[in-house]
Amino acid sequence: MIEGEHILISLESRHAENIFAGKKQVELRRRSMNVAIGTTIWIYVKLPVGSVMGRARVSAVHSLAPSTLWRRFAAISGLTHKEFFDYFAGISKGFALSLEDTERFRQSISLQTLRRVPSGFQPPQFFMRLGAGGDLLKVLAESQSVCAASAGGVDDVHEFRGNNNLSGDEKKSPRLERRSASNLLRDAHHD
Repeated sequence: MIEGEHILISLESRHAENIFAGKKQVELRRRSMNVAIGTTIWIYVKLPVGSVMGRARVSAVHSLAPSTLWRRFAAISGLTHKEFFDYFAGISKGFALSLEDTERFRQSISLQTLRRVPSGFQPPQFFMRLGAGGDLLKVLAESQSVCAASAGGVDDVHEFRGNNNLSGDEKKSPRLERRSASNLLRDAHHD
């Protein structure tokens, strides 16, 4: 079972790159996200990239006036003064999620792979919560297990493919298909 809360956010490529480079250590929002400390944030990078490229964990949640947010987080916001205040124009309170344990994946998870999830996938405009038993979270978590297994030389992994022609213990998880890590990564790379 996948522990804790999980959300997926959509970001422009430059903001995601700044997060992975450590230049942007807060995610700023005009509206509250009601996210708990410890929540895992999966980072979807908008088209033309169109992939989940990494994740981070929420270390703190801040709800403050934009001027106070700027004083506290300007150096780690990844934004210029003008960009910051243009973004927060017209509101009295802004929100910041402090990020830690940021991880850029060796193998991103493509939009094509995400759209194979039976419930379908549409990148969120704001953010989306990922249910612990949901298909999308399983795909995200399993994709990273596959990459870790491949990096460690393990050749026996699982991938979400919607195959119901499984036998034995695998019937308990009909959406899992046994595949070799090298075949899975090759297929994912060609998406």
